[in-house]
Amino acid sequence: MSRIEIMVSPTGQTQVQTYGFEGASCRAGSQFLEWALGHPTQEQLTPEFYQAQVATDATETETT
Repeated sequence: MSRIEIMVSPTGQTQVQTYGFEGASCRAGSQFLEWALGHPTQEQLTPEFYQAQVATDATETETT
């Protein structure tokens, strides 16, 4: 199950964290929130982002 968590600090800074997404789908899933909250100032990708990419790249290599 995928979920998105939004944290708001006492100073008004926000942080969007995604869970359960594979690869770049986390960006698509949270993009509407990032637009609503303002311009992102920093992005930190999780290991899941890279694991899904590696699995997809390996599958494409095997089929060609």
